[in-house]
Amino acid sequence: MEYAVLGGGALGLMAAYRLALAGQSVMLFEQEEIPGGLASGFRVDENWLEKYYHHIFRSDKTVIRIIEELGLGSRLEWTRPRTVSLVNGEIYQLDSPLSLLLFKPCNLLERIRVGAVLAYLKAAQPQWLEGKTADAWLSKWMGKRSYEMIFQSLFIGKFGKLYDKIALPWFWTRIHDRTTQLGYLRGSFQLVYDRLAERVSELGGKVLLSTRVEKVEQQSGKWQVTTNKGNWQFDRVISTFPTRLTCRVFPQLPQDYRDKYDWGQAYGAHCLILALDRSVTDSYWINICDRGYPFTGLFEHTNFRSPAEYGGRHLLYLGNYRPMNDPLFKQSKEEVMAAFFPHLQRIVPQFDPSWVTESWMFMAPYAQPIVTTDYREHIPPLETPLENLWIANMFQIYPHDRGQNYSLELAERLVQHIL
Repeated sequence: MEYAVLGGGALGLMAAYRLALAGQSVMLFEQEEIPGGLASGFRVDENWLEKYYHHIFRSDKTVIRIIEELGLGSRLEWTRPRTVSLVNGEIYQLDSPLSLLLFKPCNLLERIRVGAVLAYLKAAQPQWLEGKTADAWLSKWMGKRSYEMIFQSLFIGKFGKLYDKIALPWFWTRIHDRTTQLGYLRGSFQLVYDRLAERVSELGGKVLLSTRVEKVEQQSGKWQVTTNKGNWQFDRVISTFPTRLTCRVFPQLPQDYRDKYDWGQAYGAHCLILALDRSVTDSYWINICDRGYPFTGLFEHTNFRSPAEYGGRHLLYLGNYRPMNDPLFKQSKEEVMAAFFPHLQRIVPQFDPSWVTESWMFMAPYAQPIVTTDYREHIPPLETPLENLWIANMFQIYPHDRGQNYSLELAERLVQHIL
């Protein structure tokens, strides 16, 4: 069988690799110049750095196994970087039961109540939580004041006016699956996706980069894939595009399928990355629990990795998720920095723009699905109504909504299902 795999992110690359390992003929199409999708990176001197901050958890068994399988296990390193929260203008460490017990803005009874709720979520199963919104449930059980102080602003920063519509199982994943130890691949996760692309080619498959898929149609029992670089025919197709984009590229998908699955919203990701001549914080991850900031958090990558890996640069991400029609996506890098820097100075009063030696800015659509309580009803099955067409994307890893681990896991499940 000849397979086309559409999309060269973690899911598409893994599916193509498993198909090639099984002796199938496979061709992968990716519109970007490098493989990896949302997990891809860019060059900083001789090293790679992710466009959007990334790490893995001890619970991410699939990605750990794949890293080992690809011969990159010696590069996987584990640390426990400092994670803090900005609450009422002050920085507090809030990354363990002990740090919660010492969290002074809440009284002792409030701290115990928050801890009990988090412990319940750590032990719970997601099906227990279906049909509930995180905002209402957390406010009820944590207590309104504690919830608003610690979590509500994080929801607002991430989901804007839709913050109170987010399903509780989405929040459950943030508690249940995460560990304080974080893993990073020395040299960046780009090495994983480069290696997957290399393995596909070594096994006789093809990886076509800088190739944009424009239309896919079934003709005389074959699938014709039309791209900006030519046309190809295949027996079978796997689309790892977002469902909405898949519906656009496959005009033969029936209307009832579109009505049910071409559904929902997803925000875009936006990251401003600053290279500085000095460190600006003592933490890797700073959650912003206060209102009025134009970014959702600060992530000082070189408090997780050594600045020596990046030529002595200190690297800081200012991250955002916004609706795709948000003005932020139309602003120049200089306009974004001018808007962000005064707020960075609110957190780090001594910060001076002269510390910035380089900067980069990246944007990606469909990066943050809006996981509402009816989201589960609109998850498409792997099989589509069209023969020999499968779909696999982030929408189907519910209650998770992103993550290298879950994309790789879904790719393996899909290929096992097909073969």
